[in-house]
Amino acid sequence: MADPQRPAAPTFVVRAARDDDWPQIWPIIHDVITEQQTFAYDPAMSEHDAKRSWLLPAPARVVVAASDNLVLGTANMYANRPGPGSHVASGSLMVARQARGKGVGRALATDMISWARRSGFAAIQFNAVVDTNSAAVLLYESLGFSTVGRAPGAFRHPTLGCVDLRIMWLDLHNPTSAGR
Repeated sequence: MADPQRPAAPTFVVRAARDDDWPQIWPIIHDVITEQQTFAYDPAMSEHDAKRSWLLPAPARVVVAASDNLVLGTANMYANRPGPGSHVASGSLMVARQARGKGVGRALATDMISWARRSGFAAIQFNAVVDTNSAAVLLYESLGFSTVGRAPGAFRHPTLGCVDLRIMWLDLHNPTSAGR
């Protein structure tokens, strides 16, 4: 019998994105950016521009969280900066509205941490986590990230006005930052 205190195991997998996933990835991106609450992307971004900026070529990585053939979320991951900054990873995660709160974001973030470790990165830096995106902030903190700085009022929230953007950091060399 299932333990009512323990959440059910997720019924999705995180896998590499395929070309035929784009028709399901685009509505997630479009929904998130037009909400204008969690991403500093232009809400008028075209599908063409979104595809070009999200589906990054190797050595970057793009994944989806999928249940059978239904895409529930997506993430991309890459070196934060070229040259002297290429030892630090970064990335972005987006979850479909109907899948939020179901562990999809955690699975995508955990996958990103594992990828960054396997790829030899020293850390992961999220450059622009909207301060009012409490679900993301709490998730990243639960995985060992800390806020190392804030850009005051750098994000124009549609209802709250200008709010801070956090710079969040995970040291991958610290064994206590295990992506728990």
